[in-house]
Amino acid sequence: MHRADAIAAPGRPKTHTAAPPVPEPAAAPLRHHGDSKLSAGLLDLTVDVSYLPRPEWLDRALHDGIANSDTYPEARAAHVAAARRYGRDESEILITAGAAEAFFLLARARPWRHPVVVHPRFAEPDIALSAAGHNATHVLCRAEDHFALDPDAVPEDADLVVVDNPNNPTGRLHAAATLRTLCRPGRVVVVDETFMDFVPGEPQTLTSHWLPGLVVVRSLTKLWSIPGIRAGLVVGDPAVVADFRAQQPPWSVNTLALHAVVTTTGPQAEADAEGRAALCVRQRRTLVDGLSELGLTVVESNAPFVLTRLGSGARARLREAGVAVRWTDTFPGLDDSWARIAVREPAATRRLLTTLGLAATWI
Repeated sequence: MHRADAIAAPGRPKTHTAAPPVPEPAAAPLRHHGDSKLSAGLLDLTVDVSYLPRPEWLDRALHDGIANSDTYPEARAAHVAAARRYGRDESEILITAGAAEAFFLLARARPWRHPVVVHPRFAEPDIALSAAGHNATHVLCRAEDHFALDPDAVPEDADLVVVDNPNNPTGRLHAAATLRTLCRPGRVVVVDETFMDFVPGEPQTLTSHWLPGLVVVRSLTKLWSIPGIRAGLVVGDPAVVADFRAQQPPWSVNTLALHAVVTTTGPQAEADAEGRAALCVRQRRTLVDGLSELGLTVVESNAPFVLTRLGSGARARLREAGVAVRWTDTFPGLDDSWARIAVREPAATRRLLTTLGLAATWI
């Protein structure tokens, strides 16, 4: 397959793609997040966290964490619980302060020669690699290919590949078999499964797959509506996990987060997670059907959001109508004609669809 290589200017990521690279916005604000420009009164369809209230059992665990915060954090129970949940040895687990910390540990874990980040996706890996002095190559998944990953587009000499599954912002779920083909001697493959627990049954998860160099990053906060409690984990090849661990500061995961890890990887959470995931599927179907009936392009999603093409003129009009969606011009490979829309309760979806229907002349 033909691959066009672009040589990056100093400090800019290279792009490796199966077609000419999509221009990126000049000085794109990589640290931008969907809630950074919200204002009072807007219907918030930007943030990708479950809108459901926290379960009572999780609230009790967090209160227990407060009660036990008079001593330094002790992470052993969290590692034991996570190892049991994913059927792994404790040496294959590292609890982190959210998924974001895992990427900063990754960036410093080894002297990467040719790191590759698959886009579009959130830029935490790029930010972390850049801060550690590494310049990442971008491999772009394209709309004309339904944002599918082409493993042949990844440079053969890449010693680090970072990809998310399901993808954010497209919602695309890659097959586990496809991701496994990225693994080879001398390469670390990091699969970000931040949104995998929104997929009923998690058929494409790699958490139970042991392959040399493969590690999976998980968030434990999105499904359970606790983004302020920074709780995540890394699971995989114990040699790579050990390199992550060597970079982690002492007590980086606080006691509340550790209690959250124990309970969200426990039996009660496993039982309740399926119900939350199934509800997300039903409510996403309502959103996708409504957007499709309006004649809009919608990407098939397995996440708590969908990517749709509204057109470049819709951003200001939607805000004027009181609706905030996540625009995508900060994602490499996308422009401001796309928007990521969070899955919400039926009333919120109806309001969005009504607003878009009334605005048919400008979308």
